Amino acid sequence: MRTPTFLLVCLVVAAAVFASAVAFGNDYVFFAGYVVLQYVVLSTAWNILGGYCGYVNFGSAAFFALGAYSSVAIYKFHPLPIPVLLVFGGAVSGLVGFGMGYLTLRLRGAFFAIATLALAVVLQTLVVNWDYVGGSRGAYIVRPEVIEPIGNYIRYLFLIMILLAVAAITVARLIEHSRLGYGFATIRDDELAAEACGVPTLRLKLVATTISGALMGMAGAPFPYYIGYLQPSSTFGLDYAVNSIAMPLIGGTTSWVGPLVGALLLGSLQQIATVTISSAVNLLIVGCLLVGFVIVAPNGIVGLVHTYLQRKPDDFVGRRKVDADQPGTVP
Repeated sequence: MRTPTFLLVCLVVAAAVFASAVAFGNDYVFFAGYVVLQYVVLSTAWNILGGYCGYVNFGSAAFFALGAYSSVAIYKFHPLPIPVLLVFGGAVSGLVGFGMGYLTLRLRGAFFAIATLALAVVLQTLVVNWDYVGGSRGAYIVRPEVIEPIGNYIRYLFLIMILLAVAAITVARLIEHSRLGYGFATIRDDELAAEACGVPTLRLKLVATTISGALMGMAGAPFPYYIGYLQPSSTFGLDYAVNSIAMPLIGGTTSWVGPLVGALLLGSLQQIATVTISSAVNLLIVGCLLVGFVIVAPNGIVGLVHTYLQRKPDDFVGRRKVDADQPGTVP
């Protein structure tokens, strides 16, 4: 399927989901759906660097917070429409991702992961001491109640996030089936061999960190308008760092489908647990599922399905051969 056709199909599905949510008649669907779609974008963005290139990034919360606090900074100066905030937040986070990549991508393995974690700590310290965006006290965002002709503002945010999710998934699929994606795969499989063959690994990794950081920042840009009150603990929270890693691992990291499946599954379970039990069990759910999938399906749900489909024809051929060898049976 060509990319324009794929994008059109995704837009049709997004329109159907939005119409179904409106027909449901309960605004909580939009509140919960926004969070799930937000994780779709975050996990897809993480997978571009962590899944396609094999570089584990623990700094997802930092890029998410950059997008959120970019919106707060603009709001303090002059409020702008959210689509403009998405572009601005993506640009800021993309530049920081490029800088982080330039400084740290010569590191590999655990050293790179620790460096990204240090980035989150440094940025949180800067935000806590930046009074213009509220510092440790936090910042209030006053949003309009209604956006015509869409309706409640949460519906508007849901629509923005579902379009952003479509864009992120399309970008990830386009990368996966392009020369850029093949270059990322060579880095993931054997970076030293790729360098020996003339693959510009550093340039490719810079592209990956920039795209990944930009998408994470765009996911965080509408967050202040969703939550209404933004503070460092809500943006640099452990949930974003853990979920953005766990969702692609549970869904599968070698394809654009994996982060989507993992985010929809895990995000929905967390929202159900938040309503029925408590939000405190969300990380417990992540831990239990992650341990279970590491044992049962180390390649994620997509890898498990792929393995099953590969084995099924062989099993069928094997049964036909056994039946043919037995006397008195019709093959």
